[in-house]
Amino acid sequence: MATARIEIDQDIQPLSEFRKHAADFIDRIKKQKRSIVLTQHGKSAAVLVDVSEYQRMVDKIDLMEELIEAERQIARGEVVSHEEAKNRLKKTLTSGDSLD
Repeated sequence: MATARIEIDQDIQPLSEFRKHAADFIDRIKKQKRSIVLTQHGKSAAVLVDVSEYQRMVDKIDLMEELIEAERQIARGEVVSHEEAKNRLKKTLTSGDSLD
């Protein structure tokens, strides 16, 4: 599920407005799954994000970091063939050894 895009006229709000209507802003974030950018002194200061959307973003970043590390390992030649991986797994399952 993609994160909803920010609607400039609705989702950029001054911090003072958030202070006055915090509960309404949080309800809107939960229902619409759209983030709100808070401004302070006319400049962006913070972003409010629905908890489930935040978790989805964190999970996506974690996965991307794992993929980048896997690509680095491949580039360094730290790979084994499919056949070798199968043999290691069979050995581990039959002997209880570690996969390392």
